[in-house]
Amino acid sequence: MEWTIDSLNEIDKVAARFLAYVGERAVFALYGPMGVGKTTFVKAVGRCLGVEDDVSSPTFAIVNEYVTGNGEPVYHFDCYRVNSAEEALDFGCEEYFYSGHKCFIEWPEKIDSLLPEDIVNCYFSELPDGKRVLRVEMDKP
Repeated sequence: MEWTIDSLNEIDKVAARFLAYVGERAVFALYGPMGVGKTTFVKAVGRCLGVEDDVSSPTFAIVNEYVTGNGEPVYHFDCYRVNSAEEALDFGCEEYFYSGHKCFIEWPEKIDSLLPEDIVNCYFSELPDGKRVLRVEMDKP
């Protein structure tokens, strides 16, 4: 599945379509260069889920936790500064990934050996006119 995001005015609509498409899937690997909109997309998904906290990049904390409108946790990872799989294991990434709660992982390539097999891969890119493209790949259950 692929969506083009023409502007920030459309991002919440795309986030809602994304959530409908992925269903109950919980772990999302967000690929794309810095500045392409990965965190902005997680903010939009958070709004769709009823998160009231300010969703921001967890670059220094590595993981931020938010609470949805129905009280469920959502985890947002930024693995840019993670230097090894062992470092990710030390902060308990597997406990999050297998919790059944939504986990959004920026820079997942840094910890690819630890990612669950049923992960949803999300590829972000920018078109020459500034529009963003989100391509989602997952194995259907």
